[in-house]
Amino acid sequence: MYRQMERDAILRKKHNVHVSGSNVPSPLQDFAELRTRFKCKSYLLRNIAELGFKEPTPIQRQAIPVLLSGRECFACAPTGSGKTLAFVCPMLMKLKHASKEGIRAVILCPTKELAAQTTRECRKLARGNKFRIKLMTKALVTNPDLSKLRCDILISTPLRLRLAIKNRKMNLSRVEYLVLDESDKLFELGLVKQIDFVVKACSNPSIVRSLFSATLPDYVEELARTIMHDAIRVIVGRKNTASESIKQKLVFAGSEEGKLLALRQSFAESLNPPVLIFVQSKERAKELYGELALDNIRASVIHSDLSQVQRENAVDDFRAGKTWVLIATDVIARGMDFKGVNCVINYDFPDSAAAYIHRIGRSGRAGRSGEAITFYTEDDIPYLRNIANVMTASGCEVPSWIMALTKTKWKKHRPKRESISTKPKDEIA
Repeated sequence: MYRQMERDAILRKKHNVHVSGSNVPSPLQDFAELRTRFKCKSYLLRNIAELGFKEPTPIQRQAIPVLLSGRECFACAPTGSGKTLAFVCPMLMKLKHASKEGIRAVILCPTKELAAQTTRECRKLARGNKFRIKLMTKALVTNPDLSKLRCDILISTPLRLRLAIKNRKMNLSRVEYLVLDESDKLFELGLVKQIDFVVKACSNPSIVRSLFSATLPDYVEELARTIMHDAIRVIVGRKNTASESIKQKLVFAGSEEGKLLALRQSFAESLNPPVLIFVQSKERAKELYGELALDNIRASVIHSDLSQVQRENAVDDFRAGKTWVLIATDVIARGMDFKGVNCVINYDFPDSAAAYIHRIGRSGRAGRSGEAITFYTEDDIPYLRNIANVMTASGCEVPSWIMALTKTKWKKHRPKRESISTKPKDEIA
């Protein structure tokens, strides 16, 4: 037993995995162990291989055995580290096969885009089995009676699921697995009541709950402990840090006009698509899109004013390489996986360290390298140290004068900024 504990400790140290809790199961050496240790079906191992996973990522090595052992888990790992597979794989293994017993697993996501992406990944992993995997769409939630919905795994946002339970008689009493993905965003104050409602509706006494996120603030951990029993905590790397595969850079642009000049200059020197640009509001997203259109740059934009279909089209065009630059607000920063995003530009300074980590995590995914550039103006200097701390924690160099700044406690840093648009106001309409 002691030899096994020693081997486990060496493997965890090698992959920078930190655990706490009682009787933590041994991490996976490789995916073959899923068959030898846990009797994994061949269809799932085949799908894992076909999706390009050769070795388990650090979070997969530890979270999969925890969940397969029937233990509850909250896990924190850098963006792009394979968290979706870490909770979907054990879910499919434990459910074994399709059933007519009603909804057996629920995955909650903070945004419709992430829910749709998770559904796609889930279906790819389940290929070859007859699991009914459903996304809670607008059409589904308007169904007058969902009490007899034939579904094994349901993926939804909290609001839609709450409506389905409240108004459409959806029954979650048989749910065996509940996953809260990007749990820090889910637990933000506006969603706590909806989450609580869903957690209570999943009334099966033997339910296994798990939380996954790239950041795990203390308040989320405290809330998690109130709904979980004997949970194991799994942290990859340091808590609340960015991926070490991302080269991070701070660029002083002086003013709003300076930011536009800096962006145009960097595109003129080396536009290496795909590039994702983040701004702080939908109005600014529209303005920047208008400016890039003047430069004949193949850009698209995504924000909350667009319909679901328009948002999906913008994301699909970006994924397919039809557009080179995607301008986004933070709605898309959560969990979205764009294969091969080379560069993320924070055109507007992020409003928190967690937002920064999630934004830049769209590049450098699954072990690939990426670049993140953050523009800052005079208004942003008081908050520079907060971002600098994240950068140094992930191994990036930061000028000493920035590290000498005092750390300011920020409450949603979103200063009123001058318009991006260079067109005269009478032309904008």
